[in-house]
Amino acid sequence: MYTTVFITAPDRESGKKIARHILDRRLAACVNMSPVSSMYWWDGKIEEADEVLLIVKTSADKLEELIKEVKSVHPYQVPEIIALPISGGYREYLKWVERETHA
Repeated sequence: MYTTVFITAPDRESGKKIARHILDRRLAACVNMSPVSSMYWWDGKIEEADEVLLIVKTSADKLEELIKEVKSVHPYQVPEIIALPISGGYREYLKWVERETHA
């Protein structure tokens, strides 16, 4: 089973730090980063922020450890870490995700 994990970070530098941290630990095979504009509730009011969205491809059995490691280096008090199952895809790519997260 495979999972895509969305993580937001305050800026590219923080996003790269998080990505490198989880890649170094083989908790992800690939991390894409893209700028996003976010609006969200925080402390009773609507906030707006420019952030970086990390799109992480990993094996489902790595999810709990990935969450733990992201929380250990993430600058936010309550970081967004949302996992969605990958229900299908190019078989060779998914095999590569498996190999890289279990090396």
